[in-house]
Parts: sequence; structure tokens; C-alpha cells
Amino acid sequence: MSTRIRQFVVCASLGIVGCADVASPEQSEATSELSGHNGSSVNTPVGIALEIDNGVPKTLRVRKNQRVWVNQIDMRASVLTSTDEGVASLDTTGDFATLDWRNTKFVDQSFVSTPNADGTWTRRRFYRESNWMEQPSKFSIEQLDAAGRVIGGCDDYEVSSGKEHHRTDNDDFFDRRLRAIQWTNDCASTTDCSTATHFEEEALVELRYASSDHPETFKFDSRTRQLRVTWTANHRAYFIPVEQVANPEWDYGFKIDLAVTTPPAANGTYAPGQLLTVEFTLRDGQGKPLHDPGVLPTFQDFLTGNTPSGIQYWDVTQRVATYYRRKHKEKQMVIAINGPMQDTQTIHNTIDFVGSIITSPEGSVRTASPATEGFYGAANAVPDWPILLGIQPLNSPVDNVVQFTLPADAKPGTYKIVMKARRSYLGEEIPAATVISLQVGTPTPTKKVLDTGPCTSCHKDGSSLSVISHAISANDRDTCTTCHGPLVFEPETPVYVRTHFIHSRTNRLNKPLQKCESCHLNRTGIQRTSKSACMSCHKSYPASHVAQFGPVVDMYIGGTLDDSFQQCTSSCHKTHPGSSL
Repeated sequence: MSTRIRQFVVCASLGIVGCADVASPEQSEATSELSGHNGSSVNTPVGIALEIDNGVPKTLRVRKNQRVWVNQIDMRASVLTSTDEGVASLDTTGDFATLDWRNTKFVDQSFVSTPNADGTWTRRRFYRESNWMEQPSKFSIEQLDAAGRVIGGCDDYEVSSGKEHHRTDNDDFFDRRLRAIQWTNDCASTTDCSTATHFEEEALVELRYASSDHPETFKFDSRTRQLRVTWTANHRAYFIPVEQVANPEWDYGFKIDLAVTTPPAANGTYAPGQLLTVEFTLRDGQGKPLHDPGVLPTFQDFLTGNTPSGIQYWDVTQRVATYYRRKHKEKQMVIAINGPMQDTQTIHNTIDFVGSIITSPEGSVRTASPATEGFYGAANAVPDWPILLGIQPLNSPVDNVVQFTLPADAKPGTYKIVMKARRSYLGEEIPAATVISLQVGTPTPTKKVLDTGPCTSCHKDGSSLSVISHAISANDRDTCTTCHGPLVFEPETPVYVRTHFIHSRTNRLNKPLQKCESCHLNRTGIQRTSKSACMSCHKSYPASHVAQFGPVVDMYIGGTLDDSFQQCTSSCHKTHPGSSL
């Protein structure tokens, strides 16, 4: 019996509407339908994001009759308490109370690195290994009409969370992050939470990035007004309101045009000390600008939800924690420059974030200088940093131009400018990035020889680096250093810290952690030891190290900004047990 006939028989027996419409007229018409003037077929699959907070789904706006796959699921349940009980209340109260919370284990702890406005501190405790987190579960999706009836003839759709400790080629999502967090919001200090009375317990489901390059899809019926999402872990159905837009003004997709508009010298080079003007245009997948020429939405527009084309700025209201909580929701738009490429390296000095903004004539953050780090690095934000930080009004104009002043001692070679941004439009949440090169002081190109890789052995298809995170390709990883230096408000920013931490916690890495050669191409890459290098992966070290270097006080970098990035030794830790390097 064919799938269509089987659906008809089953649906008819259950009284489900629309079963006889094996190929309804509007479904047939949708095969060749084009959306407005954009020219993008509704049959081009689009990855959509679903979000449910404390049992309340976020309305999904999607192009009418669009074919989609589920690329992202974010679920959250939270409980406020006045006593320190870990995450025990989640087992009895709230949307996740019916989950199997047995075997829950406390695994990591970190304080937010800056104090609260009243001088107290916030502690984050992370929990994993609950039975519901360890076991695979499934999300079944059905389309419902305005009366709440299942629409027959629609594609059956189901995705799996996969298993915590075993990644397979059949997994639906590359990232699988299920965990619980206790927030202690009023600790007296970073060593004393005994008097705290304001706690929040929350549980999170974060599934994102389709593992396959061709994931399973389903098509929206024009009658669909809700998605019924049934999660097998708690045997509950969630009803997501659906709003279908017949002729959206913009297309799906996201592109960035980026160019230096300052004319170079006759030989195509720029000079040390020169002011560079950089201009960008944000476009949809078909090339239509997402904003008027030279004018973007204000930060106030973004905060009030008034960005109809889907342009996203830094969500300063979002609580994030590297690996553990919603970094993909942070949504910064940044343009950065670094070079010369042959001299770029990891930044170990704490970046003077606010000081740079105040003293820089173009309002950029200077992250590296030739005199200290051996290269030049700077970053500008869109909107400008002073607007994002509240130094200037939230409704200040935002244009599509930023500037950088090359340092007077800028070294000759190739420099790269990178722009990253995110767009959220009609159900699709995606990043985009563009990288361009320019020559400073010499027309001869130079390049960085990286001692890590190949990322593409794991990050491929739907999880390639050009799709996930900032959407910066593996070939442009040498641009990451500019923004990823130690920050007062986020000390774990350096790439090696994040890479070590994420890969050591994921439990889904396909290669042994102790084998440095899985990522490091030669011994040179593992010679500089520091607390941040070692303790971003290891959770403890010997008592002799505690006596000499102090206790482990941060799960990301081991110590503090004052001591975690200094080189521990030039004589120890030159090899790693289990590694051939």
C-alpha cells in the first residue's frame, strides 16, 4: 500500500480533515509558485527555529506554503526559589516536572565575571546526566487547521534529539545540549553564597544545526494555523501558533556586501597611519537590501521588535554562558580587522574594552597592537559600541559605515576585514559572514600558517563552519583572533579556551580527547601552557599545583584574568599523555 493511500485510509477512519486531498489544487500550484518579487521558490527548503518558554510557544511566522526542516529547537522551563536546593524544584514544579530527573549530577560551576549593580555576585551551577538528558527522545510535528483538527495529506515529520554519548550519521542535530542551571543571583562574594535568597532553577533543551546536508522536510498547508509538537520525553503536546505570510517583502537567506571605500595607492596598498572607511550592505538570499541605503534600524527599533527585515543586533537582555546557555541567541553584529596575517596569534592580554571605545577616534575596540601582540586588531560594532553600552541614546541613527585607523607602526602584509551578523526572518534564524583582504605597506600577499585543524573532519554538511556559529569558513579561521581575546565580562572568549571547553564537555566528540593530534597539527601548538589552556579542559590539577598556582576558581580559565593567561612554565607540560605530539 502506498504512503498516500495508507494516509487516506488511516485518516478517514479517524475523521481527520483533508485526507482525500491527495494532491490539492493549492499544493500543486505551490510547486511552481514564486513568492512576490523575490523569485525564491516556496519549495526551496528553509531551516526553521522553534521556541517554547515555560510551556508557552513563540508564534511561528513563515512564508505561505513554504517547505521547511526543523533546524533549531529551544525549550526552557524555570522556577524561582528562596532556598538553595540545586535544581530540585524542577522535578516537582513547572513545565519539565514530568521529566525523569533521576541521576541528576552537578558538573560545573562559574561566577558571572562582573558584579551585579548592587555589588552582589551571580553564581551559575550546571547539572547534567538526568535520565531525560541521557536518553534519545523524539519531537513529532503535526499541522492543525483553525479548528484544531489535524490536516490530512500533509507530510509526516519527526526529529530525534539523538543520544548524549554517541553521535551517529543518522542524528538530526549536530548540537545536542540538554542541561539544568541554578542561578544564585545575590551572593555576597565569589566565595560566599551563604546569605543568598534569590535563586532561579532552569532546564534547557538546545538542539540546532541539521546534521545532514539534505534533512527531511515538510511543507506548510495553507490551512495550517498551528503546529502540534509532541515531545516523547514528557509525553506532552505543545501548540505553536502559525502565521503564514503570502507575499513577504523580503526573501529568505542572508548575505553581506563588504568593501573598503578608501582608495588605495597606485600599487593597490594602504599605508600605516591611514584611515580606512568600510561600507557594508545587508541583503536577503536574492540580493535585495534589508535596509534603506546608508540607514539601518536603530538599537531601540531592535529592542522593541521593529526590524521587519529580520536584522539582529546584540541582545543585551540575553543571559549566555559558553557551551551551557544560548550563545546563539546573543546576536552581535561586528566588523573587525587584523593583520598582517603572518603575525596574527592568540591574544593573552586582557582587552581594555571600555577604555578603547572612549579613547578611539572611531569608537572601536583595540584588541591587539604591533608593539605588544605583534599585530594589529580592532573591532567595531553595529550599532556603535557607545549606543550598545548606553553611552549614547538607544534611538541614535545607525549607518552602514565604520572606520579603522591603521596604527603608525602597522607591519607590512595582508590584512583581513571580517563582518559577522545574524538574521531572524519568517522562522529562519541564520548567521552570515563576509571576509575581504587588503594590502598594507606591500603588494605581496602574506598568510597565516595555522597549527590546528582540520575542523572539516567533523564540521561538515549541515554543521560546516560556514553554516554554524558566525558562519565564518574554515579557510578564514585566521580572522577569529581579533575579537577573541580575554574580556573582563567574558574571560573565556579566546578561541582555544572555548574550543577546549566545548569539545571536552560535549561527550559527542568522535575522537579521543587526550589525543592532541586530533586538532593540533604539530607539537608547536601545544607548547605554551597556562591555566586557561589546561583548565579549560581539565577540571582539577594536583595538590602541588594548587599550592604553587592557587586553587581552580573558574571552570573556563582555571583562575582569574590576572593569572590565567600567563605562561605557567617553559619546561613542563611539553607533551600530553596519550598523544603522539
